[in-house]
Amino acid sequence: MGVPDFQSVMLPLLKLAGDGKEHTLGEAIERLAQEFQLSDDDRRELLPSGKQPRFNNRVGWGTTYLKKAGLLKAVGVGRFQLTDRGRDVLASQPATIDVRFLKTFPEMVAFHAAGSVGDAGSEHTAATFNFAEGKWAIRPDVQQRIREKMERSV
Repeated sequence: MGVPDFQSVMLPLLKLAGDGKEHTLGEAIERLAQEFQLSDDDRRELLPSGKQPRFNNRVGWGTTYLKKAGLLKAVGVGRFQLTDRGRDVLASQPATIDVRFLKTFPEMVAFHAAGSVGDAGSEHTAATFNFAEGKWAIRPDVQQRIREKMERSV
């Protein structure tokens, strides 16, 4: 099956928290890996940085987005719990939860507007390859973001 994207883990993650109990990120990773029937190879697949398993990262981003939208709340380091809003969303039985769905909540709109979104949640236009010219057309703000990151790291 392969590692699902971070949006695909959001609804199962919210359902996991639907029992109203506190859950840890580690517990969520284990239970969702079973639900998605990930192989050992899928579980070991690392991000390009080589520092974190891809699936762990995706569950982390899913958790972050659900918190930013007010569906989950942090109840300690690495711990989360369902909110009343999250309970209401589950009661509505959504077919899926993704960034578009979460943008119905003002907190998520503010989160995106503040530029707090990392690459996992980027909704910028993807880079495209222009075959006629034989080169890549980069996203509009990439050069500026790279310049800013370089300046901060120096």
